[in-house]
Amino acid sequence: MDAEQKIIALRETVANFIKERQWGKYHLPKDLSMAIAIEASELMELFLWKQTSIQEVVQDPILKEKVADEIADILIYLLSLVNTLGFDLSNIVTKKMAKNRVKYPASEFQGNYEKR
Repeated sequence: MDAEQKIIALRETVANFIKERQWGKYHLPKDLSMAIAIEASELMELFLWKQTSIQEVVQDPILKEKVADEIADILIYLLSLVNTLGFDLSNIVTKKMAKNRVKYPASEFQGNYEKR
């Protein structure tokens, strides 16, 4: 479905959901950034104190659904923040990746994750 769904459609789905409930007044940048962090924490909690492999997540339908739900929550809040601030998500990701390519050239960072 990723190949079929466009980011703008996801943004509109999130925007419509918020509009239908009149939640826009609560969707301030501070609150949305906090919501993203909280949902990210909930995702991290699923793996806390465990050495969970990719296979374990994929093969455990309950864990897989919990992980998927938290990822979705993070993206929903992120899209709401993008909508609130009027950012073009594709543009800001493309620009940031260009910066990352300069900061972390593949020739120097292949197999090396340390920041400089």
